[in-house]
Amino acid sequence: MKKIQLLILALCGVATAVANPLDSLTIKPIEKLKSAIVVDTLLTADKHLSIVLFNDNSWRYIRTAEIQPDSTAFTRCWSTEKISPYRDSVALSQIPSAVPIRLVDSLRSYRYPIKGRITSRYGLRRRVNHNGIDIALKVGDTICSAFDGRVRFSKATDTGYGTLVIIRHDNGIETYHGHLSARLVEAGERVVAGQPIALGGNSGRSTGPHLHFECRYMGQSFDPERLIDFKTGDLRREELLLKRSYFSIYSNYEQDWNGEKLLADADKKEAALSAERRYYKVRQGDYLGKIAARNHTSVAAICRLNGIKANAILPIGKVLRVK
Repeated sequence: MKKIQLLILALCGVATAVANPLDSLTIKPIEKLKSAIVVDTLLTADKHLSIVLFNDNSWRYIRTAEIQPDSTAFTRCWSTEKISPYRDSVALSQIPSAVPIRLVDSLRSYRYPIKGRITSRYGLRRRVNHNGIDIALKVGDTICSAFDGRVRFSKATDTGYGTLVIIRHDNGIETYHGHLSARLVEAGERVVAGQPIALGGNSGRSTGPHLHFECRYMGQSFDPERLIDFKTGDLRREELLLKRSYFSIYSNYEQDWNGEKLLADADKKEAALSAERRYYKVRQGDYLGKIAARNHTSVAAICRLNGIKANAILPIGKVLRVK
């Protein structure tokens, strides 16, 4: 009990000493949320986070339900029996052309599923769609959940996946883990980033031990390398603009990288230019010289930006761009 009291004092001190307590703490997810008894819950400086204390002196940050990114994530097309429950109810055309998705929240809850060499990437393989990536491993290697979420499917199947675990994450993205030798979680269980969910294997249509890892949104697959740098194990970004075009089997991360970078650079440049723009609404008694002096610019510059002449009549209420 003394240890728990000390832990409470320490955590409360951290929570009140800094604006965000997470900046100075490393969060280690416990392996099973139900493996210990909750003895207390503490508030933090972040109203969306609480600290849960367990009877084995362990603790963990948890999110409150009010910041659930997608309130329908665990209800819409939820099935513990079907591998692809979206197939008959959500068409590709029904998905928005671009969906902003937050991959990690203030907990930064992410963990590399398994370290290993990529043996096959997303795309066409021998004229057949390969909807994920393959990561080399040894039979029995531990596979972890990449993000927090809930297990939607956990079964040995007679499909090419073999033994399969599917986790739907809080943001609606699903991760598929195929060719397993053992399942460590069951459908309906809540899991946290870094929690062991399965053991690697060679089940299903597989030519050797490996993990088949897929990322899907509303049933549509996209290249997992858009999320994770599998060379380092790091997330590429904390937020992803998931475009409908990414759901094409021909759209992989490496092919699109140059184009994506150019678009991102152009967006930043446009945002910077927009931030610098200034406008002025003409008032009674205004003339171009007066407006130019008031806004520290020149008559010539105002004329150029608005396509008008220096002797133009300025009606009251007209909006001019001055920078």
